[in-house]
Amino acid sequence: MFAASKLSRMNSAKMRTLFPALALAAFCALAVASSRAQDTNQGPMAPPPKFEVHRMPSVPHPGPPPVPEQQIIQKFAAKEDVAKRVYDTYDFTQTIRIEELADPGGKITITGESYVKPDGQRYWRRSKPIESTLKLTSYTLEDVRPVLSLPLFFLTSDQVGNYDFLYAGQQKLDELNTYIFQVKPKLLRRTQRLFEGVVYVDDQDLAIVETYGKFVSELAGNGTDLPFSMFETYRENFQDKYWLPTYTSSDDYTGSGDLELHLRLVIRDTDFKPNGLESPQTPAAEPAASRPPQ
Repeated sequence: MFAASKLSRMNSAKMRTLFPALALAAFCALAVASSRAQDTNQGPMAPPPKFEVHRMPSVPHPGPPPVPEQQIIQKFAAKEDVAKRVYDTYDFTQTIRIEELADPGGKITITGESYVKPDGQRYWRRSKPIESTLKLTSYTLEDVRPVLSLPLFFLTSDQVGNYDFLYAGQQKLDELNTYIFQVKPKLLRRTQRLFEGVVYVDDQDLAIVETYGKFVSELAGNGTDLPFSMFETYRENFQDKYWLPTYTSSDDYTGSGDLELHLRLVIRDTDFKPNGLESPQTPAAEPAASRPPQ
């Protein structure tokens, strides 16, 4: 009698222990079946979006680079001098695109020619009709022009003295190994926008291959009606010698609260052609290791 009662209590305890687990398993099975049914009805689910996050360490503590820091800075400043002069010997097609990253969303595409006149100044003219399907914003060529005037070569030999540099370590970019430097203006100015951010320097050529940051001055705002403030610019290798900027992008938001809208700016330079204005004073750069454009 006692044994039967004890067995009954043990069975009862096991059932109480097993019931939550069985209920959870049944709920999970039902959820999986429901999810599969939805997948069957709606088709394959799209993969989650990928986001690139750039983090600038406030106080990096890397070991010293294999090349003295000041030597790296002097080298890439000299390479910037040469790249700036070589860049002005090319004319190219430039496409500017602003995308509304919403559903529904549209975009505006502006295509033009960037060229240098014999006076040495670079100019820009529209070469195709503007294409716009914008639904939630309204931007024009005049809104974009201030972005086109941002400096691309801001760490030339005559400019590095305006900045403080902090070595932040090394990082691999595609097939390149790079040194990272944080760059900050020593003193803000009212009439000139200076760069604040990070630069990536190829460890072979000791040339800048990518930049990420903003342009700052004593005046508030970014100097445009656009919301974009942080710009990422990639360089492409020309003639196995020169790293020239060909791609700039920026993501930011306009509006606030429920009306906040995610926008993306992309500036792409293609169809580079020599313009015949190469100066005999342009020095020859040290040959770089042969590699495909990045």
